[in-house]
Amino acid sequence: MKLDKSFFLRNSVTEVARDLLGKTLFTNFDKQLTAGIVVETEAYSYTEKACHAYNNRRTARTDTLFHEGGTCYVYLCYGIHKLFNIVTNRQDTAEAVLIRAVEPVVGMETMLSRRGLDSESTALTSGPGKLSQALGINLKHNKITLFEDNIWLEDNRVERGVINESPRIGVAYAEEDALLPWRFTLKDNPWVSKGNNTYKTFYSK
Repeated sequence: MKLDKSFFLRNSVTEVARDLLGKTLFTNFDKQLTAGIVVETEAYSYTEKACHAYNNRRTARTDTLFHEGGTCYVYLCYGIHKLFNIVTNRQDTAEAVLIRAVEPVVGMETMLSRRGLDSESTALTSGPGKLSQALGINLKHNKITLFEDNIWLEDNRVERGVINESPRIGVAYAEEDALLPWRFTLKDNPWVSKGNNTYKTFYSK
């Protein structure tokens, strides 16, 4: 069952980030269907310094963050990687969830081809730039919504196990906000990206 808009309109970005774990992210481009189970996310809010729209900074780049929940925010990182985020909350409230890693479940050969890999390994989608490339997500998908036919999420209604909570990766510039435990991962899942493994708490689901 596809997730509807109400899932993304909730006013707690960290709640949405946790609840996205275990959901399946689908893409369908040029009749090539691919999908992966979300195993790692990070939450971002205009209230903290790691967010591109911190303190309601609205620019050509950050404008997407002010759209209604369920909008795709895709941006270029280091001039190379396309990072896929999902805007949350109501319009004009700049919050989003970065999808950091997925476990491939559909379209493995297509994903390997897009990544230029010969065999399956966790290197395929264990990082935000990697998963975007594998799933065919790029900058032209910025500002489209998850309620069309190209990118969407489905609820698996499966047991997720234990969720780890830790600081986000690569946000040292955010000073004290870099310590916020806003990275969420499925414990012991091999597809989770390498990074900060100092977990603050655990959530059993």
